[in-house]
Amino acid sequence: MDKKTILTGIKPTGAAHLGNYLGMIKPAIAMANEGERRSFLFIADYHALTTVKTASELAAHTRDIACVYLACGLDPKRTVFYRQSRIPENFELSTVLMNVTPKGLMDRAHAFKAAKQDGREVNMGLYTYPILMAADILAYGTNFVPVGEDQKQHCEIAADIARSFNAVYGETLTVPEPYITKNVAVIPGLDGRKMSKSYNNTIPLFCDEAELEKCIKRITTDSSAPTDPKPTTHLVFQLYSYFATKEQTAKFKKKFETGIGWGDAKKELFTVVNAAVKPMREKYNYYMTHYDEVEKILADGEKRAREVSGAVLTCVRKAIGAV
Repeated sequence: MDKKTILTGIKPTGAAHLGNYLGMIKPAIAMANEGERRSFLFIADYHALTTVKTASELAAHTRDIACVYLACGLDPKRTVFYRQSRIPENFELSTVLMNVTPKGLMDRAHAFKAAKQDGREVNMGLYTYPILMAADILAYGTNFVPVGEDQKQHCEIAADIARSFNAVYGETLTVPEPYITKNVAVIPGLDGRKMSKSYNNTIPLFCDEAELEKCIKRITTDSSAPTDPKPTTHLVFQLYSYFATKEQTAKFKKKFETGIGWGDAKKELFTVVNAAVKPMREKYNYYMTHYDEVEKILADGEKRAREVSGAVLTCVRKAIGAV
């Protein structure tokens, strides 16, 4: 493997919103499309089973997120785009890795500790989640896994498991490194808290124009005019700056400083957000109504993914004596 390999996984757990787009989707696509690295991006549908419990819901979320990423600019010619569930090599590798993974490592996993602390039921899918994630990473000779600072444990566990395997069976698996994405945008929602479905304060990414405008009008403000020597503290201004050019943002800043009304400010916010989202929305609607094209893209990605994971698994089988 001459090129360095970068791999990202996304869980299909619900409709995408502006916070997902700015904080996760847009940066992931930019990273996947740049440079000479080999890029893998997979839909982690089996990982979603820890929270999604109906077949119809999982299928709908998987279909949706595939269309979202393609609409937002993912280039399937440059990035291997596939569904986790279609790669049996991942699950065979996961079984092998369980035999070199100490229980204490799983006990320290953040997801398990959080569930236990909250008194939630812990099933084996949640408990062994990091091992399957390690297999997802190690099956492709991954060098770098893009993660935020709070998520780097996933990659660290995969690296620990790879080292454990290599210590027993010889240098076989590539030890991955976390690629820490600095300055990850924390996007405010309608009420000023982090935009999150759990807070019911999101702005859907691909709702129609009328719904988008309605959501923006619901952004929390007070009765005062939006004048402030530091307008960047205002939610409306922050959202505007994420979608506008530098020149547009500078002009909007001056309007804040001279006392633009909240209603007018929100109209300008809608205009700039809609202008950015509209072409992607049109692509999304196209893919959703022509999903056979998306299936072909995913099937091609899955074929390419299996070629790589199959080669890695062959080396693993040889190393453990399963010949």
